[in-house]
Parts: sequence; structure tokens; C-alpha cells
Amino acid sequence: MFKQNPLNLLFFFFALLLLSPVASAQPGLQSNEVKREWWHIERLKPFKVDPSYKKMSFISVKGNAFVDEKGKTIVFKGVSISDPDKLVKDGQWGKKHFEVIKSWGANIIRIPVHPIAWHQRGVEEYMRLLDQAVDWCSELGIYVIIDWHSIGNLDMEILAHDMHNTTKKETFNFWRTIAAHYKEAPAVAFYEIFNEPTLYDGQYGNTTWAEWKGLMEQIIDVIYAQNKKAVPLVAGFNWAYDLTPVRQNPIAREGIGYVVHPYPGKRPIPREPKWEQDFGFVADKYPVIATEIGFMKGGEDENLHDDGKYGPSIMNYFHKKGISWVVWVFDPVWVPQMIKNWEYEPTDQGKFFREVMQGKFKYEK
Repeated sequence: MFKQNPLNLLFFFFALLLLSPVASAQPGLQSNEVKREWWHIERLKPFKVDPSYKKMSFISVKGNAFVDEKGKTIVFKGVSISDPDKLVKDGQWGKKHFEVIKSWGANIIRIPVHPIAWHQRGVEEYMRLLDQAVDWCSELGIYVIIDWHSIGNLDMEILAHDMHNTTKKETFNFWRTIAAHYKEAPAVAFYEIFNEPTLYDGQYGNTTWAEWKGLMEQIIDVIYAQNKKAVPLVAGFNWAYDLTPVRQNPIAREGIGYVVHPYPGKRPIPREPKWEQDFGFVADKYPVIATEIGFMKGGEDENLHDDGKYGPSIMNYFHKKGISWVVWVFDPVWVPQMIKNWEYEPTDQGKFFREVMQGKFKYEK
């Protein structure tokens, strides 16, 4: 006969537990009972544009131009802000920042997302900042470039600085997230896949244009799987300056644009013939956007030095070729600055490009 002492009762209950259906069930069947653990991240809900805002047109590619839904060619002229994470820490993150840029005449804003800020702030928190920016731009009627702001060789994952450190896996997932989240937001017109590819004389390893092209095409495929309305932007080597390989071996995907960063120090005067040779010829067949240009007086970076001719020269060249452009950078600290302070007092380059965006610059005939 079973003796009802505490030890026997304890063994009895353990036996019931081991024989129970819950204990013998498949592990996957129990996962539904988990409410929310540290590793359980809810799926980001797709961004929805406020229906009260004036409807913006989706941008697409037609021949060598960016066009709206009616087929009208759009030449983009705007500025790059500093990283939203920096602006938050500076106490300057808000709709006013975007309203000032709109008042300067910009029709596009580039938003650089540094991998380090993406890591430290976290995906969900950083996406909240991007949502705010996209909401403000949607209300103001300004288009957006989201830029994965890394520098170096993504193929070998050798990057220029800790702030740029990323992986191919993370880059694929970043664009998968962005493309799915903003597929119904026409303001988010452009996805700049990788800011500045460079090998730096082998210091960042080696890769060929064919290998880089293949990697870009894989990322574009991931983007298109989520959002066929997106316009991916692809940069060449030499810190996004050299597009010469495109002549013989262009990206084998439709609906894309090419990126160039032609700062003053890239070529000596006269620059126009070399610009035509290095990237301008691409604009005859594909849309091109210079997502970084700019100049300043003095400073340590000779690549940015103003010679008094660069600004008018590059504006006339872009106008002739139909090339869109974005000035770096609408910040009083990062160089070359467009503003001197948070009262938005313009620097020399800020004054110059503001006049161009406001239609006050006289182009050469």
C-alpha cells in the first residue's frame, strides 16, 4: 500500500509532471505561451502617410531621368542633414529643422544613417526618428534619400572607422527593413545603398567592380522584393566619385540611379572635361544624382578647399547634364558646413547653394 508521507507525495507529483502532455509536447507548441521576452521584437508596422497631407507623387526612372507619376522630369536640388541621432543629442531634432530647409528652396533632403547610431539607438528607436522625418517631409512636400552612411569596402567588411562598421548581413537586413516599412510612402524616393565605397590604395582590402556590382544587385533584389517602387542609388569607387566602369559594365537592374561625390579636390581646373570622363557620361543614359557636393575656405581637408570657381562651375555642369544634387552638410559642426550656428546663419557655401535652390543663380547659356 502507498504510504502517504511527504517524500512519496513529492515523487508522485514529479511522475505526473513528466508524463503530462505539456511536458512531452513539441517545443514549438509551447512558444505561443511566451508573452514577451527580451528577444521577442514586434514587427515594425508599415509607415502610413497622414491622409490630410497633400498627396506626393511616387518617383521612378525613365531613361536618364527621374520622373513623377505623370512622366514629368524632376531635377532634385537639396541638402543633407547630419545624422538624426546627432541632431537629437544636439537638441535640434524637430520639424523646424526641415521647415528651414524647405524655406531655402530644397525639394529633397538626404538623411545619413550611420551604422554606429543604428546599433546604439536600436532598430525600433532609430526607426521612430526616421518616421518623424518622413512624416515632416511628407507634410512639407519634400522628398527623402535614406543613406546607409558607411565608408570603405563592404565586400570584405573593412570599413574606414568604428562609426561605419557594418556587415553584409546587416546591410541586407537594413534595406529589407527600410523597403518594407516605407513602401507606401512616396516621400521616401531614394535608397542610397552604401555611402562611399573605397579601397584606399588597398588599405581597405580589394574587390573588383564586377564583385561590387554583384553585391549591389543582390541588395537591389532584396529591396525590390519588398518595394518595387523604390529607386536604389549605386555609387562607384574612390569615395563615390569614379563611375567609369559603368561604361562597359552597368548595374544589371532597371529603375536605378547612380551616385557621385565630386568635391573640389577630385580634379584640378579645368574640371569639366574630367567630370565628363569620370561620371558625366553616365548621365547621358542613366539618371545621376550627386548626393554630396560642397566647399569651404580653409580647413584641414584639401579636398574641400574653395577656389572661387568650383560652385558656379559645378552648377553649370549639372544644369547642362540634368544631374540632380545634394549639398553636404546642413550642420554647423560637420564639414563643409552650410550653416554657422543653430540660428541658421549661412556660411559662404550655404549662401551660394541657397541662391541656386531659390532660383537666383544665373546659369550659363
